[in-house]
Amino acid sequence: MKKVVVAHQHYSCVRKLQSSKPKVELFDKRNCWSKWKSKTNVVITNPTLLIMESCSDMKQLKQIQGHMTVTGLISHTFPVSRVLAFCALSNNGDFNYARLLFHNIHNPNTYIWNTMIRGSLHSNIPTIAFSFFLHMIRLHAQIDCRTFVFALKACHNFKSLSQGESVHCVLLKMGFHSVLLVLNGLIHFYAAQRPSLSNARKLFDHCSHKDVFTWTTMIDGYAALDCSDEAMELFNLMLMTGVEPNEVTLIAVLKACSQKGDLEMGKTIHENIEKNNKSMRCSLSLHNALLDMYVKCGCLTGAIELFDRMETRDVYSWTSLVNGYAKCGDLESARSFFDRTPQKNVVSWSAMIAGYSQNNKPKESLKLFHEMIGAAMVMVEHTLVSVLSACGQLSCLSLGHWIYEYFVNGKRMHLSVTLGNAIIDMYAKCGSIDAAAQVFSSMSDRNLISWNSMIAGYASNGQAKQALSLFDQMRYMGFKPDDITFVSLLTACSHGGLILEGQNYFDSMEMNYGVKPKREHYACMIDLLGRNGLLEEAYVLITNMPMQPSEAAWGALLNACRMHGNVELAKLSACNLLSLDPDDSGIYVLLANICAKERKWTDVKRVRSLMREKGVKKIPGHSLIEIGGEFKEFLVADESHPQSEEIYKVLDEMFILSKLEDFDCDV
Repeated sequence: MKKVVVAHQHYSCVRKLQSSKPKVELFDKRNCWSKWKSKTNVVITNPTLLIMESCSDMKQLKQIQGHMTVTGLISHTFPVSRVLAFCALSNNGDFNYARLLFHNIHNPNTYIWNTMIRGSLHSNIPTIAFSFFLHMIRLHAQIDCRTFVFALKACHNFKSLSQGESVHCVLLKMGFHSVLLVLNGLIHFYAAQRPSLSNARKLFDHCSHKDVFTWTTMIDGYAALDCSDEAMELFNLMLMTGVEPNEVTLIAVLKACSQKGDLEMGKTIHENIEKNNKSMRCSLSLHNALLDMYVKCGCLTGAIELFDRMETRDVYSWTSLVNGYAKCGDLESARSFFDRTPQKNVVSWSAMIAGYSQNNKPKESLKLFHEMIGAAMVMVEHTLVSVLSACGQLSCLSLGHWIYEYFVNGKRMHLSVTLGNAIIDMYAKCGSIDAAAQVFSSMSDRNLISWNSMIAGYASNGQAKQALSLFDQMRYMGFKPDDITFVSLLTACSHGGLILEGQNYFDSMEMNYGVKPKREHYACMIDLLGRNGLLEEAYVLITNMPMQPSEAAWGALLNACRMHGNVELAKLSACNLLSLDPDDSGIYVLLANICAKERKWTDVKRVRSLMREKGVKKIPGHSLIEIGGEFKEFLVADESHPQSEEIYKVLDEMFILSKLEDFDCDV
């Protein structure tokens, strides 16, 4: 082996080393060295190599290397491989230094090559890892089964399957396809991506001998890609064959239970874990998987009982309870757990922000987001999606636009399909439909949600023709519409007065696309007919629905009665609405206004008397305004604001100016 070029740089350290006892005084005894993990089956007796095994940083490593260079120890394969392993694999190592050292090694053995592939993966440079593998092939270096496992791990990071398929071809030619370790690695590679999941199953089925890792790899592959039925089926087959699951298997199966909502199976697994507690230690990861299962299966009591019994908890344990309470709508308890969470991370912040956003508490969601920014937390996509939803609910365009400009246009976050969909939805709900269309056009990848969001945006902003045109483009691109697509289309037709088009879409849903109309679709059709004065047709449709009409359907008919002054049908609609929601003050108020408009004063008195009898009070009108990122709420005739006198004065001036403008127009 060539002498390494970096040896002379540490000569001053070497002189100090030569005059010391290597094992005791090579370094300061006060240093607490943590063992770096690099397994070796060789029994080490050399004092310098023993110290090498306790090396903790590059400064110490270079001192040891310098000593090994002077003594000639570095010229032997095993000693240099240990130096290389520390540089490439230790958290305190230096992969660039490892590459420099590697290039000065003559005829590296398989272990050294594998170390460089592993080191590349450890440093998150999969392209370099794969290039080392290709270099081994070109130089006809000796390859073992671990080489293929590490090379396949590198291929996980590539978008294309071609690199992994090329590794598959090489191992087939070299006869490694029957080695179980390699086969497990190959199944893991194919199972990690949905398009190749069937390839993983073929390999699994043709495997003559399967160990627990083989079964777990395939089950985990199904669970990771939301194929919960297949994962559960395979787990049952695994138990039937007598293979004992390990902790990783159970975590994967619990994930499948969470996806499927299979609480019974989840509880069974938990009971078996409790029974076999002596043979299988229930780790924190397994406890957290159980917590997640209970929460996602809607069994909050089970999650709380488990949480209370856990001796060790981490941020994910606390966050599971935050999610659980938020899912049940108990935001007060969710916030209590959030506030008590020690060392909050981005996941816990995101969970609470999402909880507020998903439970119609957008103001609280945005307030917490501002606090998160103040805590200097690094944002993730999930956080921004929840915040953008809150912005849409509040029509808070300024913050939503800032998020898009700062994170996406500022290249701080990739515009994924999920994030792009959230931005489109935000812009559309804030009335900035052109900005939504611009984001939609800029997206390199779109899914059905992207198209639905944009069609819904056009529909809600009164651009019916654009919505219908986009639907035609969507079909041309090969996307199949779902029930949400048709809700947006029918809404567009309703707002645009397109009766014939709406009727055609409604009739074609089940016939052409296999989408059976739901309550929402009937409500849209009733709104379409009612808005256009076809009240009788709307009433016939609502009375002939194959399911019980929803509040939205009767509400649409009541609103149509208001538009066209049909008091009798309004009374009927309101009666049905009140049977569904007797405490909704809006129904009484709307009916009273309809009667008043038609001068049916006796009916107006009856409605108001009924409200008093039922104890229903009108909810006062309110509005929100954003000032400096903070929302101010105003009620009708509200004087609670400290500047209310100035506010009303400005409003009076605005009212006078508007009247003057009207006067000028008349003149």
